[in-house]
Amino acid sequence: MSELVPLPALRDNYIWTYCDDQGRCLVVDPGQAQPVRDYLERSGHRLTAILATHHHPDHVGGIPELVRDYEVPVYGPARESIPGNARALGDGETLQLDAPALSFRVLHIPGHTLGHIALYTEDADPPLLFCGDTLFAAGCGKLFEGTAEQMLNSLDRLADLKPETRVCCGHEYTLNNLRFALAVTPDDDGVQQRYNQVEKLREDNQVTLPSTLAEERRTNPFLRVDDETVRAALRERAHGDDRSALFGALRQWKDQF
Repeated sequence: MSELVPLPALRDNYIWTYCDDQGRCLVVDPGQAQPVRDYLERSGHRLTAILATHHHPDHVGGIPELVRDYEVPVYGPARESIPGNARALGDGETLQLDAPALSFRVLHIPGHTLGHIALYTEDADPPLLFCGDTLFAAGCGKLFEGTAEQMLNSLDRLADLKPETRVCCGHEYTLNNLRFALAVTPDDDGVQQRYNQVEKLREDNQVTLPSTLAEERRTNPFLRVDDETVRAALRERAHGDDRSALFGALRQWKDQF
């Protein structure tokens, strides 16, 4: 049986691990090395590859130590500098790994950073999306380098993937994101129900991920800028009624929330 495990790191990061039935593991966005070492020692699994979605230190900080200790290949975005002599991945490329045997489609999704990528595979069942800090459970990443239009286009692209896709993002922000979603659509029963479920999970110190794209389409306001309820909540805040202007207003509102 394959195993998908989020490893808590730093304050609220997750390092994602995916291992096949022979215990061969890839890790995604290792901001620290020690949680990966601990997991490998505890499970008896073997590290075979490191994937990075973007260059921020809380996602790549552990790579130099892991490469030194395990001598595994590193893969990351072509437009950003990633430690470990990473092989550059560009939009539309296919990354074929032998162990675990997965074929990833590379998606360039600028917004949070200009070179940010996502890695998507249908070889897992259900499909897997490693999306770093672009799409969060019930939210999206801050616009540190890109524009609202870029982020909106990137999220549109991710939202078009299969609805059963598991969304493996980089942080435990779900509860706060859902508080904001309720501020945007306070009468949405689906958002309220998800908030109640996530609140209980966090009270028990449980991980709220992965989400699914189907759930994000229903309850994530950043994937709902075409929803009239969301648009109505944004019109007084936006400078214009086009999708990019509304999305930009939504992101600014969240930044101030």
